[in-house]
Amino acid sequence: MTPRVFTGKPSLAGHRGMGKGIVDGHVQNTLDSFLAAVATGADWVEVDVGRTADDGLFVVHDAALAEGVFLSDATARTAVEHGAVRVTELLDALPPAVGVIFDVKSSMDDARRSAGSTTAAMLARTCSQALRGRPAVAFSFDPAALRHLREELPSLPLGLLTWLRFPIGQAVAAAAHLDVQVLAVHGGSLWPNAVNGRNDVPSVQRVVDFVHDADRELAVWCPSERRVKALAAAGVDALVVDNVPRHARAAWRLNAGRLV
Repeated sequence: MTPRVFTGKPSLAGHRGMGKGIVDGHVQNTLDSFLAAVATGADWVEVDVGRTADDGLFVVHDAALAEGVFLSDATARTAVEHGAVRVTELLDALPPAVGVIFDVKSSMDDARRSAGSTTAAMLARTCSQALRGRPAVAFSFDPAALRHLREELPSLPLGLLTWLRFPIGQAVAAAAHLDVQVLAVHGGSLWPNAVNGRNDVPSVQRVVDFVHDADRELAVWCPSERRVKALAAAGVDALVVDNVPRHARAAWRLNAGRLV
């Protein structure tokens, strides 16, 4: 059996820090937001990784900064002027025991680069120097990025990301046959929705069982608070959440046996 990435029941990860957008006054993807998430109860944080034209790695979700300047066209100095945090700066600021989920953002510029020069490969080399034993895993929607990460840093656990309403059966099968430890699905894929009808979505327990039978772990990103009990009861390994304070309280009540 492969060594486990997540050891919580389930592990709680702050999406972009305390959560997407602004949560309790903390702006996403800022040092303040990440440190607040840890102080509020997250044992992992989810970190978007993008790259500037001069090869700086920054915690940025969108392809473009303010005023439509693409991060891939900007310098590191410009990124800092727009308030972006360097990946190494964040790693230095976080307590050593806090786990980091890297969400690797491939860009069109990576199409012109060799495998060893892509954003994913650069992140792998940064991790080899900067993690210093910290728990970490790299997720991506881009299977090629996962391959580049594996080639550069075989010891770093990987996860396949799938987007909102992605067919869950296809996601489970893909992760089982890729060189990854984790399948990370959007919570919207686990219940019937406008794309996947009621008869096409298996129970959460069935999904978890198939993922675990394939020796993989299941992370769910952006689940609603009302789904926490069902996800935890089914044995989901990690929750990447958009409001750390509320989910931390729900997790505490669940562990205390009082969530209803």
